[in-house]
Amino acid sequence: MKIRNHLILIGIMGLAAQGISCQGQKNLVKNKLSLDQTFINQNLEDAEKQINYLATSIKEADMPTTFQKGQYVNWGSSWWCSGFYPGTVLYLYEYSKDPSLLGEAKRKLKYLEKEKNNKGTHDLGFMLYCSFGNALRLTKDSAAYQDVLRIGAASLATRYSTATHTIRSWDGGKNWDGQPWTYPVIIDNMMNLEFLMEVFKMTGDSRFKEIAIQHANTTMVNHYRKDYSSYHVVDYNPKDGSVIAKKTAQGAFDESAWSRGQAWGLYGYTMMFRETGDKKYLEHARHIAQFYLNHPNLPSDLIPYWDMDQNKLTASSKYYSQKDLRDVSTAAVVASVLLELAQYTTGDESQTYITKAEQVLRSLSSKPYKADYKEAGGYILKHSVGSIPHETEVDVPLTYADYYYVEALIRYKRLLDGQPVIKL
Repeated sequence: MKIRNHLILIGIMGLAAQGISCQGQKNLVKNKLSLDQTFINQNLEDAEKQINYLATSIKEADMPTTFQKGQYVNWGSSWWCSGFYPGTVLYLYEYSKDPSLLGEAKRKLKYLEKEKNNKGTHDLGFMLYCSFGNALRLTKDSAAYQDVLRIGAASLATRYSTATHTIRSWDGGKNWDGQPWTYPVIIDNMMNLEFLMEVFKMTGDSRFKEIAIQHANTTMVNHYRKDYSSYHVVDYNPKDGSVIAKKTAQGAFDESAWSRGQAWGLYGYTMMFRETGDKKYLEHARHIAQFYLNHPNLPSDLIPYWDMDQNKLTASSKYYSQKDLRDVSTAAVVASVLLELAQYTTGDESQTYITKAEQVLRSLSSKPYKADYKEAGGYILKHSVGSIPHETEVDVPLTYADYYYVEALIRYKRLLDGQPVIKL
């Protein structure tokens, strides 16, 4: 009986998700698409050539992160970026059906699998869902990948607190005031909820869904300002869930809108609407999108500065000389999620999201952002910013910029092919 109930539950969730996607597909039929198959195919083929070059330039066990000062930087399987490279390879396999790409992805998954037992990080969604999740979706090999995802989600769930109603982000460390974090939660954590929702549908275990919902709800209340910009870090009291402080770690200052954080939140709440059908998530995503797209400091090519409030930095700031650096990784995330958000909105609003995503893709697919063949070590895009305050990965190619760029291209190709943006 328990198994039967789980199957019914999974079926209901699947129908609900299909209902959202079908409604969105009706919207997209009415939208004008200004990019054509030639543009999308050419950029996917260029990306495949680059990734193939990168694959031949690294060791089998390497998990690519960036290419800096002429050197490959590979942080290992436990680094939060480890799932992006195999995920990018799998998206390119989805496009070209080249079996050598699937083989390359599987080689990396072999080294990544052990992270399913890693309870010391909140980033398992990035690490496991972007990689093993795409592998399962494309190969349907449940025997090879379902247990990895299930165990990984259970590891992530151990970081959830019923007092704060959130998943803890970091263990240890200090904020910029030199004070130790108590129970820090970063906006990036919204990106790990899709992993939990997918494993809920896979297993029928409702605790994964409830954790994702509670985390999203709490983040909506505590991370967002009245203008729908997001703080980077909220530090909680783990005993009663009260907020101790609202800070930044990678932004220009505590009250600034760190650009990639805005993208993470937009992506996370758009996804939560897709997975739950709860319109409060859609409304929140729409507000975030309006804040971002209408920001007076957003450049005309829609590739944002690393912080949306960087213009408020004074000459006395230690970041002043770097204040005008762009962050391509943010733009790539935004391009991808706007294509999905357009699916759940109508009329001029929906068309605006499509048009803005197209503008971002045009910018990313041209100089100075797109690398030439064999340039940048084989990474696809240049000029991303990891963390200026930490002085790490500043104005370099980054593996997650490539991942979300390729994801956006794949999503757009689905539109051109008359398919829903999201492959269920």
